[in-house]
Amino acid sequence: MATTDHRTLRRVLRREVAGIIGLLADEHDFRAMRRYRSFLFDDHTTYLKHMEAVLRARALQGGHTTVALFDPEDYAEYCMNTGLDPDSHTSRTLFTADLAAGGATVPYDGRPLTDLLPTLVDEAVRRATREYATTLLAGLGACVSCGEDLGRAAFARASHLLVRILETAPPGERHLVCSVSGPPENLIAVLHAEDIAGRVEVDESEALEFTTVLAVGLATASPGGLVMRSSGPGTPDRVQGWRLRAGGLVPLTAGEVFDAYCTDAESGDLISPESNVDYCEPPGLGEGPPDHRH
Repeated sequence: MATTDHRTLRRVLRREVAGIIGLLADEHDFRAMRRYRSFLFDDHTTYLKHMEAVLRARALQGGHTTVALFDPEDYAEYCMNTGLDPDSHTSRTLFTADLAAGGATVPYDGRPLTDLLPTLVDEAVRRATREYATTLLAGLGACVSCGEDLGRAAFARASHLLVRILETAPPGERHLVCSVSGPPENLIAVLHAEDIAGRVEVDESEALEFTTVLAVGLATASPGGLVMRSSGPGTPDRVQGWRLRAGGLVPLTAGEVFDAYCTDAESGDLISPESNVDYCEPPGLGEGPPDHRH
């Protein structure tokens, strides 16, 4: 009886342990890891099949598992900086544990890996975009005339504009895309917003990334734009857009929105407009925090 009780208690405790698994998302990363003799897999498809089996087994036992994107280049740099042997499963475990604190991760929720992988990669792209944009804002420094932090001022301006866009949008779901052209890098951020009982709900991580990218465009006067598509029951979808200008957004006319949506970005050829979609000029966003100018 005591043995059974001990086993039961240990099984219960295993359910309390949260785990993290590092996942090689594509063939390129998988091939990079094959140079280590301690990495025993030689086929990416087989690797993913066994990884999914492990995740399912943990879920059936009541365990919670976080899946992290395992980057071989970051791993090699980690081992070099820490003095660890990269050809060791222990080193891979330590690196994966560190990913839980700052890397791209998603919780395993029972979905097939073929469905989970795009979510994980998207999270990695969002994190990288946010970190890069944050670095750009921090690098702007302070205004030589008044000492104001330029990056912080741009972020405040971008936050106000985003709030006003969502407040003036028609009820329903909203899908926003903000693009800022480089050099050195082009930045794109996406935000989904839902109207729930009259209150706008957004993902905080998405909103932070979106605001940061918008702030970069406002602060650097880089070419770019913002487009919002609103969807509501029983009404046509509405598409509105703005052009980025230093410190603000300039609304596009209905014709400019139509041209932007109905022109192939690469070839310049016309694309047939979607049915049940209205291309509209957006409402005014009102006054907000002044843009920083001297």
